[in-house]
Amino acid sequence: MNVSALDRDHSRPLLPLITLFIAIALMIILYCAKITSATMTSLPFSPGEKLTFQVRWSFIPAGEAVLEVLPIETVRGVRAHHFVMTAQTYPLIDVFYKVRDRIDSYTDIEMTHTLLYRKRNRGRRTRDVVVTFDWEKTEAQYSNWGKRAPPISLVPGSFDPLSIFYAFRCHEPTENNQIQAPVTDGKKCVMGKATVIRKERITVVGGTYDTYLVEPDLEHIGGVFQKSPHAKLKIWVTADSKRMPVRVKSKVAVGSFIAELVRPEQSKEQVTIETR
Repeated sequence: MNVSALDRDHSRPLLPLITLFIAIALMIILYCAKITSATMTSLPFSPGEKLTFQVRWSFIPAGEAVLEVLPIETVRGVRAHHFVMTAQTYPLIDVFYKVRDRIDSYTDIEMTHTLLYRKRNRGRRTRDVVVTFDWEKTEAQYSNWGKRAPPISLVPGSFDPLSIFYAFRCHEPTENNQIQAPVTDGKKCVMGKATVIRKERITVVGGTYDTYLVEPDLEHIGGVFQKSPHAKLKIWVTADSKRMPVRVKSKVAVGSFIAELVRPEQSKEQVTIETR
C-alpha cells in the first residue's frame, strides 16, 4: 500500500487504489496528533476494539479494511500497544487485482512514539517491510525482505502511518484548529498538517454520528494525490471520547473513493496513561 510520498508506485492500475486510499487516508488523519501538558487520561481505545470499513470506488463496493487494537505486548523490554490494520479486496475485484495487506504497529504504553512498524503485502504484489526505531540515536531503519536501507534521522515523538492515528484519538479536536505532528514510513520523516473544519452530523451504514470534519494537507502525499492538482481528502471522526473515524472521502483525477465504518466493536476495558 502506498503510504507516503516516498513509497510511490505510479504504474499501479486503478482498482488497487482502494487500499492505497485507505492507507493514505488513515495516515493523513494521523497527522492530527498533538502534544499536551502532562496529565492522566483514559485512552479512547483499548484491546478488543475492532473497526471494519467498506471501501467503494464511485458506487462499486471494492474491499474492506479493519483496524484492531490487540492486547498489550512487550517489544525489546518495553510495554507496548499493538495496533493492526488489514485490507483485502472482494472476490470480484480479486480477479483484476487481489489485495491482502496487513500493517502492525507498536508504540510505547504512554503513546509518545513508535517502537516497531511492519507492513506485509500478500496479494498481487508482495512486500515484507520492517521499520525499526532506535530512540537512543533518534534513527529509524527501513528494510524490505531483509534488504536494509540506510538509517534516517527522526524528529522526537515521531509515529508511523498507522499508530499516529491512535495518537490523534488521544486528544480532543476543536473547530478551526490547525495542528501538526511528525510521521515516518522509515524512508523519510515529515511534518504533516491538518485542519479541523467544523462539526457535522452524518449517517453511515454503521449508524448516525456527531462528527468533526478534518481536512489534511496533501503536500507530502504521493501517488494518485500527487497526480491530481485539485485533489481533496475529507475525514469525519466522532465528536465524542472515542474519536473514531467513520467516513473518509476523496476526489482525485481517477474518480471518487469513500470508506465508511460498517461494524464498530468496542471493548469495555479502559486503559489509563500519562500524556506529556
